[in-house]
Amino acid sequence: MLLAGAAQAQSPAAPAAAPESILNDTPLTLHATPMLTEAVPDSGSQPAIVYGEHITGRPNLETVIEGDAELRRPGFVLRSNRLTYDQTTDVATAEGDVRINARGNRFSGVEGQIQVDAFEGFVLQPTYELLVNGAHGQGERLDFQDRDRATVLSGDYTTCQRGGPDWMPDWILRATRLELDQEEQIGRAEGAKLEFQGVPILPLPSMTFPLNNERKSGWLPPTVGLDNKSGLNLAVPYYWNIAPNRDATLTPEFMLRRGVDMAGEFRYMESNYDGRVNAHYMPNDRLRGRDRWGYFIRHNGLYSTGVDAIGGVGFGLNLNRVSDNDHWRDFTRKGLSLTTRLLANDGTLNWSKGDFTLMGRALKWQTLQDVTAPIVPPYDRLPQITGRWARVNDRGFDYSVEADYTRFRADRLLTLQPNADRSYVWAQASRPFVRSWGFFTPKVQVHSAHYAFNGGQVDGSNNASRTVPTVSLDGGLVFERNASYFGRAFRQTLEPRLMYVYTPYRDQSLIPNYDTGAYDFNFATIWAENAFAGHDRVVDNNLVTAGLTTRLLDPETGAEAVRLGVAQRYRFSPQKVVLPGGTPNDRGLSDLMLGASINWTPKWSFDTVVQYNPETRRSTRTTIHARYSPEKFHTLSVAYRNQRDLLSESVDVGWQWPLGDLVGRRGELGTTTRGGGGSCTGRWYGVGRLNYSLRDKKLVDAVVGVEYDAGCWIGRVVFEKLTSSVTSSTKRVMFQLEFIGLSKLGTNPLRALRNNIPGYEYLRQETTPPSRFTAYD
Repeated sequence: MLLAGAAQAQSPAAPAAAPESILNDTPLTLHATPMLTEAVPDSGSQPAIVYGEHITGRPNLETVIEGDAELRRPGFVLRSNRLTYDQTTDVATAEGDVRINARGNRFSGVEGQIQVDAFEGFVLQPTYELLVNGAHGQGERLDFQDRDRATVLSGDYTTCQRGGPDWMPDWILRATRLELDQEEQIGRAEGAKLEFQGVPILPLPSMTFPLNNERKSGWLPPTVGLDNKSGLNLAVPYYWNIAPNRDATLTPEFMLRRGVDMAGEFRYMESNYDGRVNAHYMPNDRLRGRDRWGYFIRHNGLYSTGVDAIGGVGFGLNLNRVSDNDHWRDFTRKGLSLTTRLLANDGTLNWSKGDFTLMGRALKWQTLQDVTAPIVPPYDRLPQITGRWARVNDRGFDYSVEADYTRFRADRLLTLQPNADRSYVWAQASRPFVRSWGFFTPKVQVHSAHYAFNGGQVDGSNNASRTVPTVSLDGGLVFERNASYFGRAFRQTLEPRLMYVYTPYRDQSLIPNYDTGAYDFNFATIWAENAFAGHDRVVDNNLVTAGLTTRLLDPETGAEAVRLGVAQRYRFSPQKVVLPGGTPNDRGLSDLMLGASINWTPKWSFDTVVQYNPETRRSTRTTIHARYSPEKFHTLSVAYRNQRDLLSESVDVGWQWPLGDLVGRRGELGTTTRGGGGSCTGRWYGVGRLNYSLRDKKLVDAVVGVEYDAGCWIGRVVFEKLTSSVTSSTKRVMFQLEFIGLSKLGTNPLRALRNNIPGYEYLRQETTPPSRFTAYD
């Protein structure tokens, strides 16, 4: 390849052409000025550009550049004080202040040699910085295997940003051999030692770590936890990245007070199905004196039958099974929460085509009993077959017909009623009239059910049937006007609504209850035709519901700033149909529902709902919730709940807030750079949620902790207390160090913070991989 200099020597006249032999043997000296000239490439090679103050060389053999020497090719820049380029071997030798930029990755050293096209070579006393995550380090020698692979001997690695001359990173990984594979995005360290604040905390003979956010196989950092049931526990997970759409995690865990538990998770995702399998096994748990186990399986898929007239068939599995009744409170991190005492084992097969849907289902429950708070188990459905036909806007009408057959089975000694096979048909037709200024919808429904009992009823019968019709008229108007409040323009609406429902009384007192429950009384259910969810009861109704809503909308965006609502029912005749043990509603007015939602600015939100009893002149239920979120990582929420009918009154407070100058140094909020490294100026955050029972005068649940964001690492300490029964609770302490761009050590509290604190934000969000032009030379 012919390499041209940065400039041509100036002469009054061009000399005569010299013989080729003379040019090949005679040195050529050029005194360059700052101007670039592109080389003429040989076939199969990329063009190169050289730059320097003084250039000597023999054409097609070698070129020597001295003084701010530079060799440039697409995606590659090499600079040094003196640069020798051998064109016959494509090898560049650099001496003094060597600097290399390869697709945004930067390397430097005192001297080095590299074969340019193959990108093979070395740098002595190197420093490096990777584009993908901002990681950097230094060593005794750096060897390039190709453009994506390099090895640092006696080197180190960190994502903390550099400081002054005496600067030391908060954390640093030292290794006798450090391999950086940017094709696989994996780092490998041998003879490794992790130092934090100058103190060695984790010696490792060998380890691997990610260079980006992509998954990789290998041992994950150990997690250490402490709680009042297991004592000190240590888990060492192994992650297997089977394929881009499949992975598995195997987690052996040692619990000081209990023994060894082996847990595993397998995840998969295909084009037409996906799922997850979790399982664990603990032999001879010393806490309970027996083997403990559990499995939790999720699967959903859509499978083609290969026949266009039939289409696809959906299949779903939700399987949950544990070894004993105490599992729900002893294994809070194995797939169950502290409130999960009903475990569903559910399989569904569904098909749809046009207006038709068909579903087959088998459901069996495992009920975890507590002697201090026993519960009646729900009925198994073995099987359930449901078909539905629905059509919308057929010449203005909406139709639907639903038919269902279910075989209910449970232990009669616990349910105190016979098992049964139930069939029902539920048909409805409506004619909505919708305009911009309002709507009116007349509707007719018929609900017919038949029961075949496998044991005699109280009256001696083995069968029961009932058919109940329902007629409803639902209408509303929408009035709008331009308005201004507190100097702000709005579009204000006034939306009255009136609904009449008539359902004649049918005696259903002798029909057992298999799947029906009462709706909670709120703004949504006050407009429902039936007060019950399920199909064993249809309430008798002769009532009218009236409501009024006004809203303030932003005229530009349509965002809702204020919503005020009120609704109430008037029953013309007393209610007769109730659930077993239920109380019927009398004739007359129901409780009054009052609601307000205010989002005047994005910083503030306020919601309240009051269920007010006009007779007692007291609220039956009151909920007040307010949240203040002025900016990222600033959120404070307060909720008050008073349910007199359930004898419950509580206050709930949640927060995520920088502690500022109260603790430590004041840094920037959520400071991030490439890969998540930050300014390392540091900032403390307080996080937590407290739920306090005013009636019982005790703290029910608590999650309280602090987070420290140092830019290149995050520290978290969180205490959690969750009440599992009237007399017991689970307490644990979670401590975690997150080294940005390397790994996490300790017990991860992020799920607990996210699930408990309204509006909680992770201090480190996933970032977009940077462009190679980010560090372009």
